[in-house]
Amino acid sequence: MTEPTKQPDRDDRMSSEDYENLLDRYEYSTKEITMGKVLKGRIIKVTPTHVLVDVGFKTEGLIPSEEFADPRALEELKPGDEIETMLEKTDLKDGYLVLSKKRADGLRAIETLDQAFERGLTVTGTIVEKTRGGFNVDVGIPAFLPESHVDIRPVKDPSGLIGQTAKFRVVKFDRKTENAVLSRKLVLQDEREKKKKRVFGTLAKGQKITGRVKSLTNFGAFVDLGGIEGLLHVSDISWGKSLHPSEHLAVGQDVEVVVLDFNERDEKISLGLKQLTPDPWANIAEKYQAGQRISGKVSSLTDFGAFVELEKGVEGLVHISDLTWSRKLVHPKKVLSPGQEVVVTILDVNPATKRISLGLKQASPHPLETFRQNHGIGARVKGTVTSLTDFGAFVEVEKGIEGLVHISDISWEKVKHPSEKLQIGQEVETIVLNIDVDRQKVSLGMKQLEGDIWEDFFIRQKMGDIVNVKIVRLTDFGAFVEIVPGIEGVVFTAELDEKKLEKPSDAFAVGDERPAKIIKMNPKAKKISLSFKQAQYDVQKQEFQRFMESQNDRMTFGDIMKDQLKGFKAPKKGTKKEDPHD
Repeated sequence: MTEPTKQPDRDDRMSSEDYENLLDRYEYSTKEITMGKVLKGRIIKVTPTHVLVDVGFKTEGLIPSEEFADPRALEELKPGDEIETMLEKTDLKDGYLVLSKKRADGLRAIETLDQAFERGLTVTGTIVEKTRGGFNVDVGIPAFLPESHVDIRPVKDPSGLIGQTAKFRVVKFDRKTENAVLSRKLVLQDEREKKKKRVFGTLAKGQKITGRVKSLTNFGAFVDLGGIEGLLHVSDISWGKSLHPSEHLAVGQDVEVVVLDFNERDEKISLGLKQLTPDPWANIAEKYQAGQRISGKVSSLTDFGAFVELEKGVEGLVHISDLTWSRKLVHPKKVLSPGQEVVVTILDVNPATKRISLGLKQASPHPLETFRQNHGIGARVKGTVTSLTDFGAFVEVEKGIEGLVHISDISWEKVKHPSEKLQIGQEVETIVLNIDVDRQKVSLGMKQLEGDIWEDFFIRQKMGDIVNVKIVRLTDFGAFVEIVPGIEGVVFTAELDEKKLEKPSDAFAVGDERPAKIIKMNPKAKKISLSFKQAQYDVQKQEFQRFMESQNDRMTFGDIMKDQLKGFKAPKKGTKKEDPHD
C-alpha cells in the first residue's frame, strides 16, 4: 500500500498569521470603498497634526487637524470617541486612508438644512462674524443671518453675539447652491409664545410670585417671571417716597412680588412690592398729630427741602423755610445730611394726599426767645457788621441772630449813610433797644452808648440863651441849624431877619455860621426854635452896655443915648421887647 504524500501536511501546517492576512484581504476586497461616502469611525489617537481614526478597514484613516474649524472641539477629542468622516482619497498616504471631517460635516449639514427647511425645524449653529447686513453662522456650512432676524428687539452690541451658539429657523435654502438664510428671531418668538402661554395661564390677581429683576429704569423695574417680564412701577416698590428703583432693588436680584393686574393680549403684567406689607398710611392720623415732636432719619435732600423718614414707608417734608430760624433761606445740604437722625415737629398731616409737613426749626426754641432771656432791653452786646444799607447797618450779635442799627441810631451827629461811620466786618458795641420775636426783629443802637445828648442839652441850656449855630439846610419856611453835633433846631422865616424875605436863600446860605437866640424848647418832642433877629438885637444891646461902661463920666446920659440910638429900630410888633438895661 502506497504511503500518503506529505503535501497535505504542509497545508495543515499553515500558520495562524497567514490565515488572518488571507482573511483580511478577503474582507477588504468585499467592502465597497466609495469616494465621498460618509463613514463612521472611532478615534484611535489625537496628535498635534492629525487625528487617527478606525473606519472599519484594515488600514486606518487620517484627518488633518486643520479640518476642525473649532480648536476647542479638537482639544476635546479623546480615543474611543465616535466621529463622522468622509473618504477624501482612496490611494493610501503613508499607509493610511485620507479622510475629511469638514466634507462630512458639510454633507450632513446640507441634509439637516434641507430637512429643517422642508419641515420647519430648527438647526444649531455658531455665529462666526459680523458681515454686511447681518452675520455669518457656521451650521456645518456657512449660512447667512440677516440683521432683522437676529433678535426680537434691536441688538445694541452686535459684537456680543460673536461666538454664541444658538438655534435657528431655516427661512431659505437652495441645495444646489448650498445657500442658506437663517432666523434667530423666529425661534425666540416661538419660545416667547410658549412662555407667554405658560406664564399667563397660571397668573391671577393678588397672586404672590417670585421673579428676577431684569432691568431698572427711572419709572420702575422689569421683573422676569419665566421668560415674560412684568413691570414693577416705582410707585409700587415702597410705601415711602422712592426717587429711583435702585434704592431698593438690584439687577439679578430674586424678589417676591404681587400680581396687581395683567393683560395677555397686550402682554402687560403690573406687579407690586409694597403691597406685601400693610399700608402704614391707613391709620396715619391716629399716630401723628400737629404739634407733636418726633425723631426721624433724613432720607433725601432736594433744593426745596428735606425728606425725613418717620417710620418704614412714611416720610414727611421739611420745607426749606422750616429748616432754620434764619430769615435767609439756607440750602438743606448746609444744614442736614442723608442718614442723619433729627428731631422734628409735625406741622400738618394730610392722610388723603399722604403728605406730612414737618418743621426742624420748630423743634427747638426760637433763638430770639433765648436771646431775649439772656439779653434784656438796654443790655450792651458786641457784634460784627455784616451789611450796610441806606437805612442802617446789620450787626450779627450771636450766630444766626442779626440786629439792625438804624441810621438815626448810629450817631448823634447827622449821618447821610452808615458807611460814614461803619464798615463791613467791623467789631462794634451796641445797646439792645427792642426784641420782637414774632416779627423776628432786633433793634440796636450805638449812639445811646454815649448817653442822651438831648437830655444833657436841655439841662445846660435855657430859654433866651444865645448860641452859635451853623445853617445845615434851607426850606421855604425857614432854616435848620446845627446847635451842637447831633442837635438841630429851626429858625422860622419870621425870625430870620428884620427885613421881609421872599425866601430864606435870598439872604442866607448853607454853611453860614451866626448867633441865634433860643426862643422855644420842647424836651419831650426834642424840638428847639431859634431866632436870628432877636439874637442880633440882644448882641447889639450887649455891645451898647459894654460901650456905656467904657465912657468917662463927663458925658451926659442924654448925649450918649442920642449918639448910640441913631438909626436903631425896635423889634417889630409881635416880637418880645427886651429892656436894654436888663
